[in-house]
Amino acid sequence: MAANELRAIAQSIVADHKGVLAADESTGTIKKRFDSIGVESTEDNRRAYRNLLFTTPGFEEYVGGVIMYDETIRQASDDGTPFAELLASKGVVPGIKVDTGAQDLAGHPGEKVTEGLDGLRARFAEYHALGARFSKWRAVITIGEGIPTDACVHTNAHALARYAALSQEAGIVPIVEPEVLMDAENTIERCFEVTARTLHVVFYELYRQEVALEGMLLKPNMVISGKQCPTQAPSSAIAELTVDCFLRHVPAMVPGIVFLSGGQSEVEATENLNAINRVGGPWPLSFSYGRALQASALQAWGGEPDNVDAGQDAFLHRARMNALAVAGDWSAEVEQAVPA
Repeated sequence: MAANELRAIAQSIVADHKGVLAADESTGTIKKRFDSIGVESTEDNRRAYRNLLFTTPGFEEYVGGVIMYDETIRQASDDGTPFAELLASKGVVPGIKVDTGAQDLAGHPGEKVTEGLDGLRARFAEYHALGARFSKWRAVITIGEGIPTDACVHTNAHALARYAALSQEAGIVPIVEPEVLMDAENTIERCFEVTARTLHVVFYELYRQEVALEGMLLKPNMVISGKQCPTQAPSSAIAELTVDCFLRHVPAMVPGIVFLSGGQSEVEATENLNAINRVGGPWPLSFSYGRALQASALQAWGGEPDNVDAGQDAFLHRARMNALAVAGDWSAEVEQAVPA
């Protein structure tokens, strides 16, 4: 597919302050989510929950794309409409997670490398036939004593670039996700350093693999204090350092940046996104959230058919709050004024 067609798809995902719903939890991860609300993780329950999200009236006003898991893209709504077809009918671009997870990086204790390149060209052909028009691959970069190593950063960046090239070859927009984890005790300055280094190497590898930058989206972490750091930087510092880091290392021709939430609470992820957009940059600065869009909806639903409307209301509220944040128009007052 020509780069201009890929660019049009990428731009449509983040148009009009929209973002991405990451509903691509693996079977193991969704089990943990369901365990938290006492619901058995059966295929039918997983389908019912995704059906709740995807049939929420009006969510397409705030969400331009949905990332699905392999099981989910093969499932259908209550009326039998395949999920990819249902989303497309609402003007929401169907997407698919294609990596097979992070594994230990040989010879480098405490570091990971993401796998899934073997057979990926054939899988892309199948996913395109199933309706996917964008994809996602997540690399994991851990901050710790003596890490990340150059080997970890370069190995993951190379895999991201090879994935992105294969995705574009198949006519599918790649979302490139180099996630610097937020779990350690590092300062925000250390996060800036590692994020800058990671982005520099990722874009070097993307150039080497001749990936069309105008036909991709970037899904990075915010520059933020580690969760265990005794000093937590405020949203104003997060915004200034995040935009500064990206101005230095992300080409302006990238059609959009969709931040991951990285375990932030729902409101925290919205507040920080809002602050980032008040600083602004040459790209749309949007969201690609999983838990930060779904936590309240999951709790409100609780696996009960009678609670579908409550779950949808909670999801719609969070989607709207984040769209306001992309516009830089969110506030604590607005958050409280609109009931979840």
